[in-house]
Amino acid sequence: MVHEKFLQIDGHKIRYLESGDSDKTLVLIHGLGASAERWEKVMPIFAEKFHVVIPDLIGFGYSDKPLTDYTVDFFSDFLKQFLETVNIPRTYLIGSSLGGQISAEFTAANPDSVEKLILVSPSGVMKQSTPALDAYIMAALYPNEQNAKNAFELMDGSGESVDQKIVTNFVERMRLPNAKLAFMSTILGLKNAEIITKKLTSILNETMLIWGSDDPVIPIHHADDFIASLKDCRFIRMDGCGHTPYVQDPHTFSEKVLDFLGVH
Repeated sequence: MVHEKFLQIDGHKIRYLESGDSDKTLVLIHGLGASAERWEKVMPIFAEKFHVVIPDLIGFGYSDKPLTDYTVDFFSDFLKQFLETVNIPRTYLIGSSLGGQISAEFTAANPDSVEKLILVSPSGVMKQSTPALDAYIMAALYPNEQNAKNAFELMDGSGESVDQKIVTNFVERMRLPNAKLAFMSTILGLKNAEIITKKLTSILNETMLIWGSDDPVIPIHHADDFIASLKDCRFIRMDGCGHTPYVQDPHTFSEKVLDFLGVH
């Protein structure tokens, strides 16, 4: 059973999904322009073993989108406030893409709040754009079915058609008030952010890095910087997957994650 809930942080309404009744908590952080639904294929698998909590990041999904600078520090502070508000003092943490960079920054600043960290094709070291990322930005600025379909098929990297629901939901969300502004402010925040490697070296928490072998958004060779910088890192390459292996191959993804978290 998945529950949709809302809470207030600094006067802003934040939406999140919750499932599972374990005393162990797993928090999942989505990427740029996404929402909690991005994790819907793995949520029921994880909810059998964990209390799963998935926020819509501030500025995205159906959370409020205030007029502000969407920097990585801003998101890291948001995550801290969110966990405090939901009363989660310590959690297992998974972040994808932008969510991976936020999760790494948060862990570097709050090591005692994170049991184990999982990063899925995280941003933070790539400074040049890629055609797939350019297509995604175009879809966010001009949200229609064709642009979104083109972007998601490029990001998938498999050549197969993408679930229509993903396309439709993205277009709907990007047409919400201030959605484009939050998206572009985040892009600028990422461009101006320092490369994350220095912060990674301070992370002592056990970490797993998962990357799709065919990721066209943040190509897999960027994994080298993370592997070299993290003190305790297990690397998993998911063959035949693009930018979101938890969407393309949820069962293999969940299996790898649960093995790393020591739960079967």
